[in-house]
Amino acid sequence: MNKTKLIILSSFIILISSCKKDITSLNNDPKNPATVFSWSLYTNAQKNLARTLASSNVNLNIFRLITQYWQETTYLNESRYNLTTRNINGNGWTALYRDVLTDCEAARKLIPTDVTNEAVRKNQLAQLDITEVYTYYYLVTTFGNIPYTKAMNIDSVYPKYDDAKTVYNNLLSRLDADIAALNTSAEGFGSTDIIYGGDIALWKKFANSIKLKMALTIADDDAAKAKSTAEAAVAAGVFTSNSESAKFVFKAAPPNTNPIWEDLVQSGRKDFVANSTIVKMTDSLNDPRLPLYFTLDGSGGYSGGAPGRSSSYSTFSKPSEHLTKPEYPHTLLDYAEVEFLLAEAAARGFNVGGTAATHYNNAVTASITDWGASATDAADYLAQPDVAYATAGGTYKQKIGIQKWLALYNRGWDAWIEWKRLDYPQLLPAYRAVSAIPVRFTYPVNEQNYNTRNYTDASSAIGGDKVTTKLWFDKF
Repeated sequence: MNKTKLIILSSFIILISSCKKDITSLNNDPKNPATVFSWSLYTNAQKNLARTLASSNVNLNIFRLITQYWQETTYLNESRYNLTTRNINGNGWTALYRDVLTDCEAARKLIPTDVTNEAVRKNQLAQLDITEVYTYYYLVTTFGNIPYTKAMNIDSVYPKYDDAKTVYNNLLSRLDADIAALNTSAEGFGSTDIIYGGDIALWKKFANSIKLKMALTIADDDAAKAKSTAEAAVAAGVFTSNSESAKFVFKAAPPNTNPIWEDLVQSGRKDFVANSTIVKMTDSLNDPRLPLYFTLDGSGGYSGGAPGRSSSYSTFSKPSEHLTKPEYPHTLLDYAEVEFLLAEAAARGFNVGGTAATHYNNAVTASITDWGASATDAADYLAQPDVAYATAGGTYKQKIGIQKWLALYNRGWDAWIEWKRLDYPQLLPAYRAVSAIPVRFTYPVNEQNYNTRNYTDASSAIGGDKVTTKLWFDKF
């Protein structure tokens, strides 16, 4: 063998030897790591829940349109309650089951091996379960009967649907167990908990505030259970200030930005303006939140497009720049909502301390100051005869329902659930609406096609798979 051939052969052997490690590493997929930590799955579940509830994407979340906070400019199907063309009901269903609950369940299986400290492990499991309970809350109050006991069972390709009221009562039992399990002297998920940064005392308050919310949701269906559940939640400790509200704070740079910024700014689209329903009401009541909710219109005032009608982007007010910052947080549950719930509980005769008027005032003040206006602004607003609890028109449901609807702006899904059960404000259907204003979402078409028998049984059990079918808690 001549010298040249020997050099080539030696070089080849060295190359093969040096590449051996790199060749083996090619079996690893960097986008799908073999090892996943429970905390990363839980963080992702939190983010996906917040993104789903915050989204303004018409393929996923159209509740700001249904509750007449926003109006579309050109494409009007969603403002007119067309759920099927874009598979909106199916996308929302998938987002909560696949992107939140599945991650929670995967994290649950990993926690016992990831965490050796028993107290920390219990706190993490409780935090995780509270997140699951809250996710199921939206599913069961949106669709009615849902897959629950078999939903996360990989062997159940076609999961049966559980009775909605039974599911709801089980969720309350789970919440009680979670609250009891939380240990404020131990850590939880720590900094990987984006909502509270690992503060277990605040998680206890959050869980009790969810419990209060769930109690009032069923007050017209089961007053006794609502009363005992609400009173227990308050006794254990709910939110008492804006600083305790549960918020998911997004980042200033992609891919963890506020989805409203993505939909309205990053996309460059001009799909939404203010809805005339909320603009007219806030304007007539001299609401200090109006300039915090919307921009000035083309004439230097505030105006909105009529529900269901094509609306010029240049003419009407738009969602404010306050909302469209990339890092703007989404509120999962806040102190203002808790005070509205306490106002309603007091009006119903529940023993929650204080009067309906006091809690009502606290709620309105908390909302106004949380949005950035002053306590003086709130006091002036509440002094108006049409706003003051003693002189505003109608029953407690009307007084609380209207002010709660105004306060829940930017939380369309929650506003829709509260509007259904309180029946105020009395919204009129959109122009050329394909149906009455939906009081539930129909089941996804995939369920109809692939889980047909269980879908048929569930539809029959709730009174028909229609957007007009009232769910068990929606009595009036």
